[in-house]
Amino acid sequence: MGKYIALTGAESAAFAMKQINPDVVAAYPITPQTPVAMKFSEYVANGEVNTEYVTVESEHSAMSATVGAAAAGARAMTATASNGLALMWEIVYIASSMRLPILMAVVNRALSGPINIHGDHSDAMGARDSGWIQIFNENNQEVYDSFIMALRIAEHPDVLTPAMVCQDGFITSHSVENVMPLTNEQVQKFIGKKKFKGLITADKPFTMGPLDLQDYYFEHKKQQHEAMKKVFAVVEEVQNEYAKEFGRKYSVIEEYRTEDADTIIMGLNSVMGNVKTVVDSAREKGIKIGAVKPRFFRPFPVDYLRDLLPKFKAVVVLDRSDSFGAMPPLYSETLAALYGIENAPMIKGYIHGLGGRDTNLAMIETVVDNLQKLKDTGEGNLTFEYLGVRE
Repeated sequence: MGKYIALTGAESAAFAMKQINPDVVAAYPITPQTPVAMKFSEYVANGEVNTEYVTVESEHSAMSATVGAAAAGARAMTATASNGLALMWEIVYIASSMRLPILMAVVNRALSGPINIHGDHSDAMGARDSGWIQIFNENNQEVYDSFIMALRIAEHPDVLTPAMVCQDGFITSHSVENVMPLTNEQVQKFIGKKKFKGLITADKPFTMGPLDLQDYYFEHKKQQHEAMKKVFAVVEEVQNEYAKEFGRKYSVIEEYRTEDADTIIMGLNSVMGNVKTVVDSAREKGIKIGAVKPRFFRPFPVDYLRDLLPKFKAVVVLDRSDSFGAMPPLYSETLAALYGIENAPMIKGYIHGLGGRDTNLAMIETVVDNLQKLKDTGEGNLTFEYLGVRE
């Protein structure tokens, strides 16, 4: 610790996995996730980890193997993107229903068709109600730190829920940044010995996932919901310990220059780097604007947003995914969170960057201009539109 190394976002995830030294990793290559699995396989080949690396024939098999390993008590992990996550669909739900603390590196990419290999959030948003914790990360350092903290969160006995650690395809996954890792010893001490012993043992075999019809299915789904309600208490505990031990402070929702702001821009993942740059420029012009970045989409930070957002007059929400025939995910969830609050801010949504299209500074400057109109006149309140799309 204390020495920066140059890592891509994909390598940051793989490096954290190496230091965790999981028992089993099963993965299948898919752009732009491939470098995660490829780099970790190098660690396996070089004897830097004790992991059993399972080469499978598809992402469906990757998640199936990971579920089997976790059910037997292994620390199990995988990685995927886009259509790979879609192919896992059936087993993703099984992993959360069995309450297995699996970690998955998700390198966010557009879903086909048409075929597109670049980054947007349609894959993770498609799986937003699959029962997985979802952590979104702006940069490579966040990817690294989130992966280590995610293991503690997922394995906590009050949670026992799998987690996706998300980053933007190519924008961070293939871009090199300075990352300050911990030492192997620090990581091992922080994550501690595995407490989850699994569900099945060789000396006491039994069936997992049998029919669960009207008699108990409803109750089991409610148990998953109740576990999600306990996540943020564990998150706060883990983040505080991480800050105390290593000096890097994370929050469920990150605020940037919000102290005296009357308007804010809110979004997920890498776009928030550009947003912060534009916020700085707007501040130089006397505009009181800030930025808010939720780091968790599931569970959705309802109470945090209800406490924070009424401090501002107007809010713009950026979504890097669409919900066809409905409002985009982050925008609609934010509206729902604010429902019934008398002093709720005016709010407008933008869908941006689909299929990896750049969301550049000029586009965000337009958002800032429209945000001031929203604050001053109410123009655009409770609407959403597309940013940077050709008509």
